[in-house]
Amino acid sequence: MGLGLLASRALRAKLLQSSRTATCFVRTIVSTPELQSPEASASLAQPDPTPDLPPREPVGGARVQFPKSEDALEVFVDGYPVKIPKGFTVLQACEVAGVDIPRFCYHSRLSIAGNCRMCLVEVEKSPKPVASCAMPALPGMKIKTDSPVAKKAREGVMEFLLMNHPLDCPICDQGGECDLQDQSMAFGSDRGRFTDVKRSVVDKNLGPLVKTVMTRCIQCTRCVRFATEVAGVQDLGMLGRGSGEEIGTYVEKLMTSELSGNVIDICPVGALTSKPFAFKARNWELKGTESIDVTDAVGSNIRIDSRGPEVMRIVPRLNEEINEEWISDKTRFCYDGLKRQRLNDPMTRGDDGRFKVVSWRDALTMIADVIHKVAPEQIVGVAGKLSYAESMMALKDFLNRLGSNNVLSEGNGKQSNADLRSGYIMNSSIAGLEKADAFLLVGTQPRSEAALVNARIRKTVRASHAKVGYVGPPTDFNYDHEHLGLGPQTLVEIAEGRHPFSSVLSNAKNPAIIIGAGLFDRDDSEAIFSSVETIVKNVKAVRPDWNGYNVLLLNAAQAAALDLGLVPQSADCIKSAKLVYLMGADDVNLKDIPDDAFVIYQGHHGDRGVYRANIILPSSAFTEKEGTYENTEGCAQQTLPAVPTVGDSRDDWKIIRALSEVAGAQLPYDSLGAIRSRISTVAPNLLSLDEREPATFSTTTMRPDVKQKMVMDDFGTAVENFYMTDAITRASKIMAQCSAVQRS
Repeated sequence: MGLGLLASRALRAKLLQSSRTATCFVRTIVSTPELQSPEASASLAQPDPTPDLPPREPVGGARVQFPKSEDALEVFVDGYPVKIPKGFTVLQACEVAGVDIPRFCYHSRLSIAGNCRMCLVEVEKSPKPVASCAMPALPGMKIKTDSPVAKKAREGVMEFLLMNHPLDCPICDQGGECDLQDQSMAFGSDRGRFTDVKRSVVDKNLGPLVKTVMTRCIQCTRCVRFATEVAGVQDLGMLGRGSGEEIGTYVEKLMTSELSGNVIDICPVGALTSKPFAFKARNWELKGTESIDVTDAVGSNIRIDSRGPEVMRIVPRLNEEINEEWISDKTRFCYDGLKRQRLNDPMTRGDDGRFKVVSWRDALTMIADVIHKVAPEQIVGVAGKLSYAESMMALKDFLNRLGSNNVLSEGNGKQSNADLRSGYIMNSSIAGLEKADAFLLVGTQPRSEAALVNARIRKTVRASHAKVGYVGPPTDFNYDHEHLGLGPQTLVEIAEGRHPFSSVLSNAKNPAIIIGAGLFDRDDSEAIFSSVETIVKNVKAVRPDWNGYNVLLLNAAQAAALDLGLVPQSADCIKSAKLVYLMGADDVNLKDIPDDAFVIYQGHHGDRGVYRANIILPSSAFTEKEGTYENTEGCAQQTLPAVPTVGDSRDDWKIIRALSEVAGAQLPYDSLGAIRSRISTVAPNLLSLDEREPATFSTTTMRPDVKQKMVMDDFGTAVENFYMTDAITRASKIMAQCSAVQRS
């Protein structure tokens, strides 16, 4: 007999005995004089005022803004009053009140699906729990997030989700950072009642980047909505009904988006994981370092996860102004190129054409001897795509001390104009593109040049139905656009008002003109930019409250190079050079370098420039050093070292500083702080980290008249292969696989 049954029998016997001994009952009536008056009774009938509750912080430190005070409404979350704007959902109201509601299908940047039901809460006067992600908040609504009804509903939903979920946690790459694990521990029951056979689903082949284990899928449809709404590809969808429902491609094909890797981050379970990272490490084994991406000019914020001396993976960091929470596939998966084809030691080319390893002292002495034999005007320095501000400042100062003014940067053309910042940055900012209602793309293909800028344009087109006009070679866009023409002739027609798209720009409130940096390499670049500036003036794209004149740069080093004045004195200085200093420059036309020129290659990969080099100086990659980069909108950001340097390599500016001392032209700085003090006298905006410095003067009003004639040749394609654009991505095996898939 159980203890509970014994206790109940004893209690029942005691109650019977007491009822038999009782002979009479006494009822006491108490009169309350103060209730005789109606005023007093009304005051007592009113509920107690809301007690003073301590202020709560919104989830994630979010801030709520009210465009109009009358648009605010008040709701009560667990008895706590909170004011929210009209249109907020119950889930958002709870987050403002500091209550984190569990969810699987809901994502703040995607449309609402409401199909996981994990976000159920109790609302007063509602007959059953409601899905907080899809229910709009109403004035005076009383929401209970921790009531027995809400807890029981979440336990039931979690039990259904785990019913067919495989017990893969020990072998799942999502383990340790899995939403299903966390929420089943926090909100699930301690047991399940399902005893039938679990279902299984065939895995899908989405390409070389995303690994699929579709049996783990809980049909939250986040990946489907991301592919359709953000990436702009109709590759994923929901197939079947009932227990046969599964997510996959409609036909057997690969996912063809340059943002496909982001489905790994938004998948709440282990159904979609990183294929290159599979079975490599657990997340608690990794050291995270906050840095930025340098494979394009966007400057996406990233976190580099490393274990020991090896970079294991790259994931995005939240930055609303630049990349939101997305990164491109090139940014995410190029990291394996950091350990391939690396230059470890200084080397010189022998008489037989082979390289041999030498010491740093011997290498610098050999270079100094050549410098003393060459006339200063025959010395040329070229900064590569991945160069950072400190190294370019050191290179420019060093060559200036030697008497040479021929210092240039890759991608900025032979006739760079660095006089006005507004002529080479994105003046409306990346986030500011969302305010535009008409776009004119001139010689640029944002999808391959800057995937995150293209995502912003697509977001704007979807939200406001903005018109997009494109001038350039035929290309693939993932939003509605109008192909206006192939080259400069179309620009002339728009500038003169003879093209139908001229009226679209003129009628737009905030027109945005985006010029591709690939036009810098044209001989008639000044005439083209002058024609674009005429369009800007005609449509009033530059005003005190709006600047729609934008240049979309290609490389991480371009903006900082122009800010620091890396402009050659002579356009054809390389063709007459006797000493060429290639600082990570691999895309310079090697045929222009004279056969008798002495070439120094300073870089971290054995890429194209090595084949022409007479001496090699190994430098550190962006994951191994601290450096300042400026993105296409003029925002300065820093990389931080995540792993140690490889072999005997050194930071670029340290190599140049040591060489200047050996060559007898010693630079006056010995530390990063000292070189940044020097940068502050040339381009102080580069020291304002994580802040966008807008241009002071507009190029449309201050640029002198251009007498250059426009050549009517069609515009070309600046980026032929999205996956291979620099030394790191060209050394990446993963990027090579993606390139092969793209070609097929």
